[in-house]
Amino acid sequence: MRVILKEEVHNLGDAGEIVKVADGYGRNFLLPRGLAIPASEGSVAQLNHQKKVADAIRRKQLGGAKELGAKLENLAITIRREAGDDDKLFGSVTNRDVAEALGLEGVQVDRKAIQLEEPIRSIGLFTVAVRVHREVSANVRVYVIRG
Repeated sequence: MRVILKEEVHNLGDAGEIVKVADGYGRNFLLPRGLAIPASEGSVAQLNHQKKVADAIRRKQLGGAKELGAKLENLAITIRREAGDDDKLFGSVTNRDVAEALGLEGVQVDRKAIQLEEPIRSIGLFTVAVRVHREVSANVRVYVIRG
């Protein structure tokens, strides 16, 4: 029996693969649990179509992410904070503050994509990594100044 896996099945294959299994295993285990569907001509054609559509969407997202990454590389943002005499901030600058500053510059980035190893706690120039896409990462210059 040939089936198309809907999810990863240990020792069998990944989602979207067409595999040959014993009739009883497919009929009594995979199909009732919703882990696979029978591999008829129609379902194979539908799977191939879905793969092509998903690939086109992925390429489009990657192109947009590369464009956004290039824009972020050329961007420098300024964040004003109160600080003491030794240039230590009263508080800190977090990924949320960086996301808000980017938003003011017209670039919307999810705060979870901003990769600060630890909050910024002093005045100065910092390079902050932003993960725009699984394959695209960019660095933004962040100036923290006395405000």
